[in-house]
Amino acid sequence: MASVAELKAAIDVALQQIGDGQTAVQAAGEKLAEAQQTLAGALEGSGHETVEAAQASLTQASQELEECLAATLVAVEQAQLYVSTL
Repeated sequence: MASVAELKAAIDVALQQIGDGQTAVQAAGEKLAEAQQTLAGALEGSGHETVEAAQASLTQASQELEECLAATLVAVEQAQLYVSTL
């Protein structure tokens, strides 16, 4: 069994990895927002259902990234709570 110090160190590494993942998810969200604006500008006035479907898919992807970030925040809070009990 790992010592308390080893366990805390491993959790710290995991928290850093989560932070890195959060940064990547935020960057992906920004790129999706840019793509959505570019697509909207390029296809302004088009009522074609495929354009609407593309926009809806990008909106859904953005929402799912926000849910992902929220889940990682909960994971961080729980890990930190656990560390505080060690």
